[in-house]
Amino acid sequence: MEAATVLALTPTQRSLWWGAIIGGFVIVVAVAALLTILVALVHRIDTRVVMVRDTLRAAAANTADTALIGKTAEGVDAVLAEGLQHHLFLGRVLDKVRS
Repeated sequence: MEAATVLALTPTQRSLWWGAIIGGFVIVVAVAALLTILVALVHRIDTRVVMVRDTLRAAAANTADTALIGKTAEGVDAVLAEGLQHHLFLGRVLDKVRS
């Protein structure tokens, strides 16, 4: 049987190894925290992009019939003109409106 080789570390070497291990652990935890924050922000951005897309689609749907505004205005003007004619006629007949 061969004798087992024992490696002895000086107190300085032992402190350096523990410092490296703890430093590595801190770095791993920091990277994990930053990646978690990144994933949360990407999820929030994705959700808000969907909200903006839906809002733009709703705006497009709301303004799809704007071409009818002119025709509707013409119809309203015609109805108002007809109502004015009736008002004037009835006023003359009843002698309440003088033109």
